Parts: sequence; structure tokens; C-alpha cells
Amino acid sequence: MATIRLTAAQAMMRYLSAQLNEDGETYLAGVWAIFGHGNVAGIGEALHGLKDTWPTWRGQNEQSMAHAAIAYAKQMRRTRAMAVTSSIGPGALNMITAAGLAHVNRLPVLFVPGDVFAGRGPDPVLQQLEDATDGSLSVNDCFRPVSRYFDRITRPEQLLTALPRALRTMTDPAECGPVTLSFCQDVQAEAYDWPEAFFTPNVWRTRRPHPDPVELDRVAALIRAAKRPVIIAGGGVHFSGADAALAAFAQRFDIPVVETQAGKSALPWDHALNLGPVGVTGASSANAACESADLILGVGTRFQDFTTGSWALFKHKDRKLVSINVAAYDAMKHGAEPLCADARVALELLQTALGDHRCQPPPKGLKAAWFAAVDPLTDAPGDANSLPTDQQVIGAVQRASHMETVVMCAAGTMPGELHKLWKAPRAGAYHMEYGFSCMGYEIAGAMGIKMAQPGRDVICMVGDGSYMMMNSEMATAAMMGISFAVVITDNRGYGCINRLQMGTGGAEFNNLYAHANIETQPRIDFAAHANAMGATAVKVTSIAGLEAALAKRDAVKGPYVIVIDTDPYPSTPHGGNWWDVAVPEISPRPGMAEVRAQYETQRKDQA
Repeated sequence: MATIRLTAAQAMMRYLSAQLNEDGETYLAGVWAIFGHGNVAGIGEALHGLKDTWPTWRGQNEQSMAHAAIAYAKQMRRTRAMAVTSSIGPGALNMITAAGLAHVNRLPVLFVPGDVFAGRGPDPVLQQLEDATDGSLSVNDCFRPVSRYFDRITRPEQLLTALPRALRTMTDPAECGPVTLSFCQDVQAEAYDWPEAFFTPNVWRTRRPHPDPVELDRVAALIRAAKRPVIIAGGGVHFSGADAALAAFAQRFDIPVVETQAGKSALPWDHALNLGPVGVTGASSANAACESADLILGVGTRFQDFTTGSWALFKHKDRKLVSINVAAYDAMKHGAEPLCADARVALELLQTALGDHRCQPPPKGLKAAWFAAVDPLTDAPGDANSLPTDQQVIGAVQRASHMETVVMCAAGTMPGELHKLWKAPRAGAYHMEYGFSCMGYEIAGAMGIKMAQPGRDVICMVGDGSYMMMNSEMATAAMMGISFAVVITDNRGYGCINRLQMGTGGAEFNNLYAHANIETQPRIDFAAHANAMGATAVKVTSIAGLEAALAKRDAVKGPYVIVIDTDPYPSTPHGGNWWDVAVPEISPRPGMAEVRAQYETQRKDQA
């Protein structure tokens, strides 16, 4: 057997760079790296040897560069991914939040944090966590609960099994998620005689599991018996590439479709059967259809509480729940009748099984009434002296958008408002990280989206709170010449949580700067800050100014930031559904007892 002598780190990177997807592209597009103690010598040298054929990118923060990798994988519908490596200790721990984000969203990313010495000769090394009861622990054990596969590499030859297992997990449609290979730093530098065949290019297919015939028959029978079925389209529709199959299925049987945050844009916003967003941040049209539905057919959804209104949305007494999902865990949630299969395959086989069956057409007028109510909210304000609302900002961005636009966000006010108001014209035009709703995802995420699809017009919507949480990859995007627009809505604090605090009976406290324990109100110049990191940035004072600034974005190379002050209080009053946020049973504040009583009444509607 022919062998080649390489260090363990060289072998890892050579193997990873030879793994392909079904389109013949390198499955891992490259590696994000911040070098330090624990990865600079072994992994750094290995990546340097491949720099002309397999890119390494330098980030500013381990968490945010991982966010860029995750956004890339999401926009690529999981057909490609990226790796991320860090030093030991704090560098590794910085990636834990990103690993949690990837786990919740079922998105592939390979984490390769450096680890302590397997040989333990120099213990305790710099940044090593010591546990008096377990000598095998390091901070990297924190990755275990937020990884779909975890391995600690303490011998070079362990890579012969660990690496194929890692790729299998990342490309498995049901188990897809973050993989962590904790790489002991002395092992990275050890040489080994590797079989040359280990580095032969290999293609990883995405399997399309077919449903069990009995499950298929049972679900088909439930659909035939239903009078008012509704389809909930989740993120699995995008990952399966099932948007065309969904449209064909819905049209064939006259079944209305509602969309989760992850599923939004599965159908174009103006498709006759798309009743809009569902749940806590949903449209009245979609939620009314769900309340009266006798069959809820989930397609690729986790049935998160925002989707189900904390399970209070599906109120029909005879309601049945069906879940088409490639993961058995999700297919069985809340006693659903499971159809465990790839979404596209399941819809196509169900369409054949149902034959010429037709459902009762959905009620007319729901969608028109919804847009009649909310469209005026997005118009430019008539009063030039008042602060614009987030709804008016969305209207301006919508008017500036086109078929190639991708609007993206993650946390704060904008996710709920965009879910309700944004009109996505095609699949992939709406990128929302709302599984984890991680503040700070936005700037890095926009960069990752643009890296995935350089021809798209990427617009990042971010509040001042999320921008302050994590913005350093703005500098990376500027240095790399990655172009996207950022609209910063400055409401001087955490406006979304302030409204939630008020809505649950609480006093305004510690969310807006005006109610925080500070001596001086902030005078943060976000445009100057973004300019200082290499972006092109401007501040506008009106919706008209925002529209004029957006019109110039194609001429800007690198990140283009537009800052606008907004009113922290208004939100779209139409649509929505109850969300279970526990109200204190005991409080000295007047009125809290009444809010608690309302909460207990609403909890009785939970399915």
C-alpha cells in the first residue's frame, strides 16, 4: 500500500480540500482561521501549504467568522460549507455560541479548535482549563452539547475514521449540523505514514430518503378526509430544493400555504395560495387559516413556538397534525402523524397517491385584507418632523429591492417586522436566522451570503443593539472587497425587548438607554465607526434620504452602511399571535395581577 508522510494537520487539511459535492465543487469552500496558541504551528503550517488552491480567510472574532461560515451554508442550501479553526481556551470558547446557532438551525460547519497537549508534558499550558476531578477535560468539551458529532484527536491515525464521520454528519440530511474535531496541538505536529488512497477526491451525495409506505398511506388518507388543510412551509423546503414541488402540490389540491421564518420565500409572496407568514409574527390571513384548519401539514418545520403561537394557534377542535420531515425527531413532535422523508420526495409521492383529489378552496379575501391593512404602514411618512418607524424603513428597502435582492437579519425588531411585511419574490430572497435569533449574526452573515452568491444584492437589516454586539467582520468585508448594504436602524437601545417588557406588564427598565443606569446618554456615530473600519457609510435623516442612499449601493465597493434613527415604540399592530412569556405571579407593581390573570387565561388555549 502506497503511503505519504505528513503531519496530522497536513493530512486533515489535504483530506478536507479533496472532498467534493455532487456538482464537483469542493464541499468545504475554505477555512476561516484566527491563529493563536494551539493552532498556529500545526494547522497554520498545513493551511499555508494549500493557500494557492484552497483559501484561508482571516476573521476578527471567532464567533463572527463562524457566523459567516454558517450563513454561507444556509444560503447554499447546505450543498457547501466552510471550516473554522481557533486557538485553545478563549478562542475556542468564542465559537460555542456559533455552534449552538448551527445546531438549532441544522446547518453544517466544521469547527477545528486547538486543544491542549495529548501527551500532557507541559501541563498546564497557557489557557488550559484544569479540572481537579477529570484530567481529560478541556474547554472544548463545551462543544459536546452543541455539536452533532464531536471527536477529540489524540493520535494522528484517529483522523482516518474521524474525518469521514465528520463529513458524513455534515452531509446527512437528517443529522446535518455542526461538527467539532478538537485537535490536540502536539498531535497536529506529529508525522504519520498515511495511505495515499485516503486523499483521493471523494463525492458526498445528499440522500433523499423515501417515506415508509404505511406512513405515506396514512398521511394521504388524512389529507383526503380533511376539509380545511393548511401547509406550513419550513426551512426544510429550501434545504430539499422543494419549492417547485410545494407549489405544484398546493396548486394541485388547492391547499393554502403559510410560511415560518425559515420557510419564508418558499413560494413567491404574490402566489395565490401563499397566505403569508404564520405564528407570533404572522399575518392575520395565515393565522386565521390555521385557527380554522382541521389538518396542519408541516413540511420541513421544527414547529418552533413562534410558528405555533406556543401551540395556541391551532384551535380547531378536530385538528390533526402531520409532519413531513427528514428527521424522525421533528416528524414525531406533539403527536404528529409522521411522514419521515425528504420534503421534495414526500410531496411528489403524496401528489401521486392523492390522484385527482381536490380540497375545499381556501377562503377568499384573507390575503387582500391583510395587505390592505399593512401596506400603508410601509409608506413614507407624511410628517417630516417625526422619527420614521421600522415599518417605513422596510418599505423603503422593499421599494429599492429587485429579483436579485436578499434581505437578511437575525434578532431584535426587524425579524418580526420583516416576517410580516417583506414581500419575497423568489426562493432564497429572504435569509433570517431565527432558530437561535442570535444578536451579532447580521454583519458576518451578510458577508457569508455574498460569498455564497456573489451576484446577489445583499441587504443586511440590523438594529443598533445587534450592531454593537458584534460588528468587527465589517473590517474583514472591507479588506476582502465583499460588497453588501447594511441598514442600521438606531432606536437607542433594545427596542424589541423593551416592548416585550411593557407587553408583559413590566416597567421600562434597562433596555432603552433612556431607562438604563448610565450617567450620559449615548452619542454613538455609527456611520463614523463603520467608515473607520473601511466601509462606506452615511447617515440619513428621512425615508426619502434612505431611498436616495440605497439607490447608490451598486456603485459602492465593499460594505455600504446607511444609518437612520427610528422610533423604538411602534410595531405592526395587525396579525400576530399569543406567545408564551411567563408573567410573574407576585409583583408589588400595580396592574401586574391583571396581566398575570390574562396570561393564565391564554395558557388554556395551548394545544
